[in-house]
Amino acid sequence: MQYTDNTSMELYMPQSKSTMEKLAILTDAAKYDVACTSSGVERKGNGRDMGNCAKVGICHSFSADGRCISLLKILMSNECVYDCKYCINRRSNDIERATFTPDEICELTMNFYRRNYIEGLFLSSGIVNNPSYTMELIYTTLYKLRNIHRFRGYIHVKGIPGADPLLIRQTGYLADRMSVNLELPTAKSLERLAPNKTRKTILTPMRQIQNGITQGQNEIALYKNAPSFVPAGQSTQMIIGATPESDYQIMSVAEGLYDKFGMKRVFYSAYVGINDDKELPAPQNAAPLLREHRLYQADWLLRFYRFRVDELLNENHPNFNILLDPKCDWALQHLDKFPVEINKADYSMLLRVPGIGVKSAQRICKARRSAVLDFDSLKKMGVVLKRALYFITCSGRMMYNTKIDEDYITRNLLAVHEKLPFDRDRVTYRQLSLYDDVYADAGAV
Repeated sequence: MQYTDNTSMELYMPQSKSTMEKLAILTDAAKYDVACTSSGVERKGNGRDMGNCAKVGICHSFSADGRCISLLKILMSNECVYDCKYCINRRSNDIERATFTPDEICELTMNFYRRNYIEGLFLSSGIVNNPSYTMELIYTTLYKLRNIHRFRGYIHVKGIPGADPLLIRQTGYLADRMSVNLELPTAKSLERLAPNKTRKTILTPMRQIQNGITQGQNEIALYKNAPSFVPAGQSTQMIIGATPESDYQIMSVAEGLYDKFGMKRVFYSAYVGINDDKELPAPQNAAPLLREHRLYQADWLLRFYRFRVDELLNENHPNFNILLDPKCDWALQHLDKFPVEINKADYSMLLRVPGIGVKSAQRICKARRSAVLDFDSLKKMGVVLKRALYFITCSGRMMYNTKIDEDYITRNLLAVHEKLPFDRDRVTYRQLSLYDDVYADAGAV
């Protein structure tokens, strides 16, 4: 199977840039994909202590079994035949271009792995020549890593919309995770800002990956040695703030992806003003990071706390309260359901109490089988009482004399400083490391 012509074959020819020069260009070009987060630190070994850290292209993520792993995060190429208005690598931008060969990526991955810099690879790409040719480059890279270099580390690759389905399938048997970026929440926005892409070409490989995962799981159930197809599941990403969709529209799309496509994760990337275009918001109107943070919080409520989008938002209330996290905001709108008795409330209701997380709700249900719980017990179980105290009782008593009044509770919740993914004084931020599901039970939302 070949998707090459005389022009594109030049990509395999020696190029003027060295591998390290390409690495600098293509790791920087990959930073706008939020599925991984850059370490941003370079620290050489001193010959005495254990370990070191490489800055360029290394990101830290969490595997499904809870391990923190380091990935080489790069693009195959920042060449692109598409002209998406929001993308730094769009065809019309005058930027320095570079393209790796499959052998160069294999060499980088193996050398970084041997030096203990990384445990895996995150590989995406601009569209070189055409989608199938780009997917063939990615497949060839993975084939060589797995079968020639015998690399068994974690690999996450992008599925290229519009590529030959056979290439998607072959790649799926070599990758641990695949993702196809939805890009924008609605087909109308996609048509406006990414005229070379359509919702159909994006959803088609998503459905193929979903069906392949299901078929692979059935085959493994029947045949112990059957090959795994994308065993870590698939994910996707939406850019938010570049187009006028409300939080309600965005979360409704995410809910549909979870329900209909079996998506493992949906990532939300606040629009960053990197291009000048009349169709894009002005740089000073870029999406606030706090909005991105609220969307991630709501996403966790959908996946782990048994909420539905229509419970959190609706057409009359289409956007999240920036001042309060979505769970607290929901509780304040449903004060008729509170306070709940910790020693009697069912698991589903415990999950809806602000300050009680998945793990602490499980601990409560287990512990109260043999004991009557009090507030000291709840604190030891990880319940965040500074939020929960307004919504619970223990043996019929509240922790303090508290009014069940929306304004009163709101003022007190706002007085509790919420941990946010940025520094309040310098207005900087660190990207959320929400690559996998390891922290679902940590703390309380």
